Amino acid sequence: MAATTADDGVLLRLEHLSKSFPGVKAVDGVSLTVASGTIHALLGENGAGKSTLVKMIYGVLRPDTGSMTFAGEPYAPHRPIDARKRGIGMVFQHFSLFDALTVTENVALGLDVPANDELAQKIAEVSRTYGLDLTGTHLVGELSVGERQRIEIVRCLLQNPRLIIMDEPTSVLTPQEADKLFETLRRLASEGRSILYISHKLEEIRALCSRATVLRGGKLVADCDPRQETAKSLAEMMIGATLKQAERSTPGNGPVRLAVKNLSLSAASQFGVSLQNISFDVRGGEILGIAGVAGNGQNELMEALIGEEPANTASAVAIDGASLGSHGPTARRRHGMAFVPEERLGHGAVPAMSLTENVLLSHGGRGFIDWSAIAEQARGIVNRFGVRTAGIDHAAQSLSGGNLQKFIVGREVVTNPAVFIASQPTWGVDAGAAALIHEQIIALAKSGSAVVVISQDLDELFTIAHRIAVIAGGRLSPARPTEDLTVEAIGLAMGGTHPPNPHESGAAVHG
Repeated sequence: MAATTADDGVLLRLEHLSKSFPGVKAVDGVSLTVASGTIHALLGENGAGKSTLVKMIYGVLRPDTGSMTFAGEPYAPHRPIDARKRGIGMVFQHFSLFDALTVTENVALGLDVPANDELAQKIAEVSRTYGLDLTGTHLVGELSVGERQRIEIVRCLLQNPRLIIMDEPTSVLTPQEADKLFETLRRLASEGRSILYISHKLEEIRALCSRATVLRGGKLVADCDPRQETAKSLAEMMIGATLKQAERSTPGNGPVRLAVKNLSLSAASQFGVSLQNISFDVRGGEILGIAGVAGNGQNELMEALIGEEPANTASAVAIDGASLGSHGPTARRRHGMAFVPEERLGHGAVPAMSLTENVLLSHGGRGFIDWSAIAEQARGIVNRFGVRTAGIDHAAQSLSGGNLQKFIVGREVVTNPAVFIASQPTWGVDAGAAALIHEQIIALAKSGSAVVVISQDLDELFTIAHRIAVIAGGRLSPARPTEDLTVEAIGLAMGGTHPPNPHESGAAVHG
């Protein structure tokens, strides 16, 4: 059944909403409307107030001032369950899942229904419909970050909501899967439902959304039709400045700094992915991109490369000729490796520790700790990477996702590593932050580092990588020069259809 609306066709109306936290006004007098049957983008750089605003709509937070109406009636949710009862569903960027429970049990908790075979069947049907590849019996604790986001998407869609709030929903999808999701969202909009859509993929916004509201510093600064804008003009509305796009450098021809030879790794559980005879070299001055859909071995490859899981042989991973396959992360750091894991909080950073203390994670146990030097390094990272924070003594968990990502990348880059490995380095960050991170990765390669970027964002890989390989089912395709590849061909290979073909017909070449 289509949602009822106010007489003026507005489904959701916000009037002068404000929300403050100690030391910051996160949302400052924002008013906007979301019309029935529209896909409405909410844009802004990290820390602009988007998450705070949608959390107030969903009942996670309560506004300090202002009011809301939904379908023409006053709306003031105290809890998310109040929002869900009114027909508002939300897919969060950060997940509310229990590791020890199955996919079906987690969905059941969110919907307040029994975790039975009927629900498992519904999950399977929705998963197939949207190409999200979920199995209800899998334990959440054994799933990748990308697979966990799929649970949130499926759980929201099972509620048959009148308004869907989506936060970065395509960050874990192939281009083909994203296109399928867009078809579904357009169908929902045609039935009178509305989608409030948050994404940093601006070409995606231009293709999908008919309206965009732009926040900056907690204030509403623009309202436009994104179809009439360019990705660059939208990004500049968000950051309030001219955007400098990163450009792929000429690959260096330095010595091989990272050599991976016949790397195999058995799956840690029945739900994991085994790595099978993976081999590649990366020279100093070169950026190798590895594309793949979540759950195809990216996590296992990252763990094997950085030493969290020992490789099958000592020679399987070598840095500057030193065989380190049987060594752990600390030993690899001492040989010049730096790395940025996919999960920011809990893996890339300790949530409750300060930024200064988190710098120690890349210190590598190098003897006496000079706290004043560590603090100075933390300040340098904050300034160089434009990290928005109340201070270096504040906890990592106090930062927005994008600002924490800039800090983690900066912490690793400033070590001037021989080898730099990053998994999803710009997942969920805004255009300005992504451009900065890309610029720093490119500069690192230019300085002689060997760089590996594991990413599901093909635009990212085509922007910075000199060669791209695809991981699917634990196997890695041969790396090919980026200029010889196409987004469509890589997308098909990510889905396991066939290896990337530089001569794929009918696909535009990216370079």
